[in-house]
Amino acid sequence: MQSETAIMKVLVTGAAGFIGSHTCERLHDLGHEVIAIDNFSGYYDISLKQLNARDLAERGIVVHPVDLRTDDLSELVTNTLDFIFHFAAQPGISASSTFEEYFSNNVLATQYLLDRIEELQKKPFFVNIATSSIYGLQATLTEDEAPLPASWYGVTKLAAEQLVLAYCRRGLLKGTSLRLYSVYGPRERPDKLYTRLIDCGLNNKPFPLYQGSEKHLRSFTYVQDIVDGIVSILDHRDASNCEIFNLGTEEENSTATGIAVVEEILGKEINIENKPPRPGDQSRTKANIEKARKILNYDPKTGLKEGLEAQVAWFREKF
Repeated sequence: MQSETAIMKVLVTGAAGFIGSHTCERLHDLGHEVIAIDNFSGYYDISLKQLNARDLAERGIVVHPVDLRTDDLSELVTNTLDFIFHFAAQPGISASSTFEEYFSNNVLATQYLLDRIEELQKKPFFVNIATSSIYGLQATLTEDEAPLPASWYGVTKLAAEQLVLAYCRRGLLKGTSLRLYSVYGPRERPDKLYTRLIDCGLNNKPFPLYQGSEKHLRSFTYVQDIVDGIVSILDHRDASNCEIFNLGTEEENSTATGIAVVEEILGKEINIENKPPRPGDQSRTKANIEKARKILNYDPKTGLKEGLEAQVAWFREKF
């Protein structure tokens, strides 16, 4: 499959992570030259990022160990770049992560990257990867409605997004921001719902379920459907400049339904261990993708069971 655009030179930050690694592969498959970087942070087991990096290396994509906050970017962020896809961030809602960590990895790292871009004569198109957590406890809004983040993660990702868009509004670069909804699939982080469920089911571990979360509704979106939307920016850069897009499925499922589907695929019941509620967690996400459908021709199609079957197969193969 080839993109309608010419061959591009593309930088991907956070390339050894879940969605970043899939995006690197897709861009490479489309024929583009991919420069991949990741700081291999210890937020979760580094060996999992190293596993992703090895998968990328098998395709000829080298992931360079680079920290946006401290390393010299002059040899990587150059006038030869056409696009930057910025995934690097302190992810998720975690009681073990401090505000300083979220601020440093989400806001400062983004600003340092923008500082380097500002020095360039030819500036790449900047694709910022944001999150539905920007919207707050009820992530059901359109891109034009005021966000109400309720977690440090949501607050700092909103700040990073607005930094990028501020540069766009001032005409300093062209770019867009994509708010992703509840992504799952092969390579999902170990702290996320489905990797934990699969691990607990296959290895007879108790699954920690936060009080009330079984009723939470989510736009669980398969990773390849998300990547479809991300790479569509390549063919819609003019229409997407200075714009925000929601990317996700319109289908809602509860956490309880997700647990049941995993149990069905595994053919066994998962031992549930009830935990106190988690502050700042979203009670509902439902992706409103009318704007992305209209401008980017975005149309996610993968059903929950189909996507989870692929994730279980990946987990069995790798672990």
